[in-house]
Amino acid sequence: MTVWGHIVRSLEGGEPCALVTVATAGGSTPRETGARMVVWADGRFSGTIGGGTLEFEALRWARRALGDENKGLELRTVSLGPDLGQCCGGRVDVAIETLEPAQLPMALMLAEREAERVPFATQARVQSGIAVDRQIVKLSEEFGFRLEDDGTLLETFGDYRRPLYLFGAGHVGRALILALAPLPFDITWLDSREDAFPKAVPGNVRKLLLNRDDRSVAECLAQAPDNAFVLAMTHSHALDEDIMAAGLAQQRFTYCGVIGSATKRARFEKRLKTRGLAPAVVSTMVCPVGLPAIRSKHPAAIAAGIAADLLERDEAAVKETANPDRFAWPQAHAN
Repeated sequence: MTVWGHIVRSLEGGEPCALVTVATAGGSTPRETGARMVVWADGRFSGTIGGGTLEFEALRWARRALGDENKGLELRTVSLGPDLGQCCGGRVDVAIETLEPAQLPMALMLAEREAERVPFATQARVQSGIAVDRQIVKLSEEFGFRLEDDGTLLETFGDYRRPLYLFGAGHVGRALILALAPLPFDITWLDSREDAFPKAVPGNVRKLLLNRDDRSVAECLAQAPDNAFVLAMTHSHALDEDIMAAGLAQQRFTYCGVIGSATKRARFEKRLKTRGLAPAVVSTMVCPVGLPAIRSKHPAAIAAGIAADLLERDEAAVKETANPDRFAWPQAHAN
């Protein structure tokens, strides 16, 4: 979750707010270490630490801290079963930190870095009753939230988002963009038809027009990161084939998929081999895409199945490169 943009807008308006963080999480817990939400004195909040009784209590603690005009950061340890009557059985430390308008310069610095949409690390000194003053430091490892015995606070902010190159702005493409809007994907959306794109798109999407100023499929994919997902669902089967040929040939993308049937897959396999691609490379192409259990052909239903499949593949890829925690990202994205 992005937090510093919300904090900046609040502090610019002269309104204090509180940052709530899952500092540690052990056993079965609603969210992982580093999950955050921003809370205001009137009960408004953005983000989640998992909902349920834990979140309800955290909201109450944050509002009380703001009402008491407490400064700085405090930790509360909670056993979900004995303390809250929840069946999860885990144990968490929750950090409650109040932020005041005087901390706007720090918040602006962190919001600017957060807007780059790559993880970054901060370091600060935590002292009772004193506002936390963070500095950006080199991201050498994943901290999430780590408070040392000497009061040194090491944190990680920003999300790793899987780069997705989505070709096609038709009905399913538009539905998929909406389905992926709240999910951890950084989407480059491409189509050769400028009028196919909607005017407004979610914040994790950038539009790119194909074949303008000689911008070809191969040239676009040459700019894609090694671990990107490539998904073709254009209005043209010939263009879909070109996209798969270019993506598979580079052999550096985590996923290359094309919307279609088993028949389309068989034809593409034959044609791609004719183009000179090795059978082992062609076999990695995903087609059909999405969850096979979803039979509906409604664009939103197709998009839901594709989104769920992409999310599962993303988490599996992250687990292979680091660990299953959502805050673990491939080392290539570290500073």
